[in-house]
Amino acid sequence: MLRELVGSPAADFHPGQFEAVEALVRDRRRALVVQRTGWGKSAVYFVATLLLRRLGAGPSIIVSPLLALMRDQVAAAARAGVRAAAINSANNHEWDEIQTRLAEDSVDVLLVSPERLNNPRFRDEQLPELIRRTGLLVIDEAHCISDWGHDFRPDYRRLRELIGRLPNSVPVLATTATANSRVVEDVAEQLGSAQGESATGAAPDSAVLTIRGALARDSLRLGVLNLPDSRSRLAWLLTHLDDLPGSGIIYCLTVSTAEDTAKMLRDAGHAVQAYTGRTDPSERAEAEQRLKDNRVKALVATSALGMGFDKPDLGFVVHIGAPSSPVAYYQQVGRAGRATDNADVLLLPGPEDQEIWKYFATASMPNEQKAAAVLAELREAGTPLSTTALEARVDLRRTPLELLLKVLDVDGAVQRVSGGWLSTGQAWEYDAERYQRIAAGRVAEQGAMLEFERTTQCRMEFIAQSLDDATAAPCGRCDNCAAAWYSPAIDPAAEQNAQQSLVKVGVEVAPRLQWPPGLAQRGVPVKGKIPADKTVEEGRVLARLTDLGWGNRLREVFTADAPDQAVDQALLTACIKVLAGWDWAQRPTAIVSVPSASRPELVGSLATGLSNIGRLPYLGALSLSEGAPATGNSAFRVGSLWNRFRVGEELESGLAGLGGGPVLLVDDLIDSRWTMTIAGGTLRAAGAGSVLPFALALRG
Repeated sequence: MLRELVGSPAADFHPGQFEAVEALVRDRRRALVVQRTGWGKSAVYFVATLLLRRLGAGPSIIVSPLLALMRDQVAAAARAGVRAAAINSANNHEWDEIQTRLAEDSVDVLLVSPERLNNPRFRDEQLPELIRRTGLLVIDEAHCISDWGHDFRPDYRRLRELIGRLPNSVPVLATTATANSRVVEDVAEQLGSAQGESATGAAPDSAVLTIRGALARDSLRLGVLNLPDSRSRLAWLLTHLDDLPGSGIIYCLTVSTAEDTAKMLRDAGHAVQAYTGRTDPSERAEAEQRLKDNRVKALVATSALGMGFDKPDLGFVVHIGAPSSPVAYYQQVGRAGRATDNADVLLLPGPEDQEIWKYFATASMPNEQKAAAVLAELREAGTPLSTTALEARVDLRRTPLELLLKVLDVDGAVQRVSGGWLSTGQAWEYDAERYQRIAAGRVAEQGAMLEFERTTQCRMEFIAQSLDDATAAPCGRCDNCAAAWYSPAIDPAAEQNAQQSLVKVGVEVAPRLQWPPGLAQRGVPVKGKIPADKTVEEGRVLARLTDLGWGNRLREVFTADAPDQAVDQALLTACIKVLAGWDWAQRPTAIVSVPSASRPELVGSLATGLSNIGRLPYLGALSLSEGAPATGNSAFRVGSLWNRFRVGEELESGLAGLGGGPVLLVDDLIDSRWTMTIAGGTLRAAGAGSVLPFALALRG
């Protein structure tokens, strides 16, 4: 069967593959396979699927976390003669056809995302029959089940319930390339046994069989190049990108860094393309194919291009900024060198990395007070509430609200039903100890990543030891084993090019055009489209806080412990450049500032500085009556700001003298854009012809 799948009469099993297939097909066991990328985990479940199908079993269900991974798995199945289909958010137009094929028993493998398992229609109408007929359950990237996995993904925790609903005769396979001993033990417990057994041990049939191989990758040549700043790192890329073998991936920690880096490289003549969470799904598929076909030198990507992306001859992986753990790093560099003897992997860490890690480490953690508020609203409603309706009742933005609802759902406190979310009435307690444990674990992982950057030990050995690989040994290839294989030299022209890219100023900020839903719940009597005479124009900021260039300086200004002080000359000069390049229909006739409770000196000095240099009259600041701070989701922000801005007599007189001319509205930081929207609407009601929002920074 293996030889038929791979199309080679000489093919044979890698160590551990046959044992896994035997455990699934003959013994109907539950197995956990921890093997390096490229070992052939998919061959295990494809061979097992075809053998089980010949024995009369139903289709295999493969729980797969990413669209890119699903696409590659469906394509790999087709090449192997396995009839596969996928149900995910990107192909709902195919669901009815797939359901028909399932009913006809013409699907060998069905791939689903973990989130799909809780889709009401799928869960209530399709999943029960699938469970009844399932021949094999496969959980790919199984480290996501664990709290210690690189991605805190609550839907994966729901798989324990799914496993519990399967008959004991249905084998279960979990696979991953990134798991240390803690994760192995945790996943084994989720699969149904507190203790896994080694492949060579005599395990009872009820125990989880763990097959674990060496994780070191012989084809990878690792290196770490410490450069002083963002300019040097980008200049190194400009100098050496064409020297890297074949085509590859340039990983960045944030969306804005990926987009800006891709633009800089493209402007310099390199064939690259950005790939982030903001990339349209259809464009993602096209970008993946362009890389596979070597039509681009690199994709400049965030972690959105991660698990399962399959290009066996990927020649290099470069990181602009370090992932937050050796596990996450190994997962990403594992994309390279799967079917080649050599691939180059280089890390260019940055001083801003730790700040970015800190944000992402806690962003997915549920908040006890917010969770209690969500449960209270659902209990009080008594009927299903949509996520949009909950936003108007609970001060949480959409993404963290959706994540919190998933956590509560997995914990049994709420249920997703047709029409929204419903309280189950079950008691729920905030598991503070668990979340503290996760947070502490992530801090330790961050420390290990910093040690990886500094170590004089073999880099591959260090990574393998971080994954508790007992076979870890020096690789003889990395920069610590065999000296630096990369040149640190930077072309002066490339450094100048990078500097020009970093000092570029000005980011457009689109105006709000629609009021958020649910404002009636907040006592705000508006809905739908914002009237044209209340809207602001497209605005500008100097830079995003996440930018590599001015973002570094702005992050210093906006840290929680930074003092409120006058804007420095460098920032002010850069702001003047933004205004000089602003292609407004009419130059502003005056400046007004937003009142600031936290940085009044910064905002005031910015407004007066722009006034003096631009020779525009500064009319003063709007007044803001006392009230709750404008935080949280859109509905709460609008509610907290509604009717609180006032135009004082002096400002009103100044506006009257403009004859309806445009006003530049100045603030320190734009976040949700609602402050500028409502303050700008107040100015327009007082006689401003149009309002042009401007701030130092944009969050995100």
